[in-house]
Amino acid sequence: MISKIRRPFNLQNILLSYGFVIIFALLFIFFSLTTKNFLTIDNLLTILVSAAPYILMATGLATVIMTGNIDISVGAILFLAMVSGNMLMLTRSLNPWIAIPLMFAVGLALGALNGFIITVLKINPLITTLGMLFGVRGLTLYITHEQMMTLAPVLLNFGKLPYFRELVILIALVFLVLMHILITRTPFGRHVMAVGNSPEIAARLGVRVKTTIFITYVLSGLMVTIGGLFQLMQVSVIVSREGQGYEFTLIAAAVIGGISLFGGEGNMIPGLILGGTTLVMAENGLTQLGVTPYLYPLVRGGIIFLAMYADSLKSSVSKTMAVISEVAEKFLPVVNPGPPGEK
Repeated sequence: MISKIRRPFNLQNILLSYGFVIIFALLFIFFSLTTKNFLTIDNLLTILVSAAPYILMATGLATVIMTGNIDISVGAILFLAMVSGNMLMLTRSLNPWIAIPLMFAVGLALGALNGFIITVLKINPLITTLGMLFGVRGLTLYITHEQMMTLAPVLLNFGKLPYFRELVILIALVFLVLMHILITRTPFGRHVMAVGNSPEIAARLGVRVKTTIFITYVLSGLMVTIGGLFQLMQVSVIVSREGQGYEFTLIAAAVIGGISLFGGEGNMIPGLILGGTTLVMAENGLTQLGVTPYLYPLVRGGIIFLAMYADSLKSSVSKTMAVISEVAEKFLPVVNPGPPGEK
């Protein structure tokens, strides 16, 4: 029997595996001790309500990342989907039972377009979604004339329901659990992970690589639209910068939660809960401290950098350990101890 090489239990490995859990805990303790209202039921509920749409939006993008691909067009997709349905309700008095599904259809269709260009036309995912980002955002700004737009009355009224905040959290959790089951308990989820680890090997095993990638982009477009709708109901207005920068926020939420940018690794639960809540909690705590909002992007950028660096370092260490284990299995002597007492 060949002795296995195990990663040593040391501080580096603890930080690589649980670094952001530790950061989350430290931030929570710090803001609880340094502010008056952070550790109150109402404020904690506010954090969860604010984080819930981000978690919802990140579920679809997370599946794309798990395949080893990227989608930086999610913010622009959200913008056009929200504007299209809301404008039809305001200007054409379109029935909400038609307009809201239309929003979801727009998000789904744009995600499908991304998937088609990437899998059929074989254009690089970064180039494809970058082009989609500029094209879709430009089209939406043209439609709105770069003007702010109020939400249709039905959406405003829904957002003012007595238990709307609790409902948003519940819906986010339901979708999160469903997406978690999809990834961890279905053949599609196994295909996603297989493609993320190695598309070539996955194809040899019979996985329909292009179809799997296509579906993840469809899910990305759909889920960012669903999450975006619940977020807009909280703010009651669509601004000209709607969705701007969301692509990096959602990617950060996924990576903070342990979903590797290199693909083939990660879980929705508790990963996305940790990732989405950390970003919102940091800004909420800074607000409680009275820090100027102009520093929020700097803090968020720092968290994103740490997440990306930690993911890169973790991947590098994993590859190194894999190489060491492979070499050890080939060249180390076989350990075959004799009977007790034998020398």
